[in-house]
Amino acid sequence: MTAALRAQGLGKKYGRRWALTDCTLDLPAGRVVGLVGPNGAGKSTLLNLAVGMLTPTSGSIEVLDAPAGGPQLAKIGFVAQDTPTYSRLSVADHLKLGAHLNPGWDDSLAQARIQRLGLDPKQRAGRLSGGQRAQLALTLGVAKRPELLILDEPVAALDPLARREFLQDLMEAVTEQELSVVLSSHLVSDVERSCDYLVVLVDSRVQISGDIETLLATHYRLVGPRRDEKSMPQNQYVISASHTDRQSTFLIRTDEPVLDPAWSVSQLTLEDVVLAYMGRSASTKPKSNDRPVLEVQR
Repeated sequence: MTAALRAQGLGKKYGRRWALTDCTLDLPAGRVVGLVGPNGAGKSTLLNLAVGMLTPTSGSIEVLDAPAGGPQLAKIGFVAQDTPTYSRLSVADHLKLGAHLNPGWDDSLAQARIQRLGLDPKQRAGRLSGGQRAQLALTLGVAKRPELLILDEPVAALDPLARREFLQDLMEAVTEQELSVVLSSHLVSDVERSCDYLVVLVDSRVQISGDIETLLATHYRLVGPRRDEKSMPQNQYVISASHTDRQSTFLIRTDEPVLDPAWSVSQLTLEDVVLAYMGRSASTKPKSNDRPVLEVQR
């Protein structure tokens, strides 16, 4: 199966500090992947390695089944944090630059998007709103006709309306161009709205990955009489546990029905799932019933 992005033992070190360590990841092509994790988890470093802006200190990374960087760059569209544009260049200048740098540039697509968005080709980027700059950056990313579009928290600084418009345009581009997308975000609502595959990265390590629909169907909250975690069935992987004197609450993952009548059982939201795994340090000693990180394919 073609992989949009594959990392094996990937690490990046700056001086004595590791920004990314021992990251292993396999993202399928043809999906809209939401990459979520706390600040400092290594998300931006991972994506910059994927587009060849950084070189690994250890391990390896492939994009579209070939080493990152070099010829693969022509197949990748990239929108970095803060959706950078050149403040002194006009919208039209940005499109000319895109055409000059990208042999597969689709100028009709770029011009159509600019017209539909109501952007003045003569307007300098420095005078555009944050939402307009983000849309200009997305236009540059999709008009090169990439196979993979990588977005590093492109809407974090936008207001809710601009963020929604950006994500709607992104989904239209995905449908029209059959793109693979990796979207890094700290906003679970954006991932839920636009993505069908989830990766939670904590301390450079993948805590969970898989189809969002499947993840939601296999995670539960159990509330009942106080019980020791070690007594839980082996088919119930405990993500987190909290206790009072008489009551226990477990967040679990299981592929099988929970039949114990002592438990009150409820499904988790996507935010519940993300926060539960983000709360687990990758360096935490495994629990007695720990299993390998979940990776589910549709």
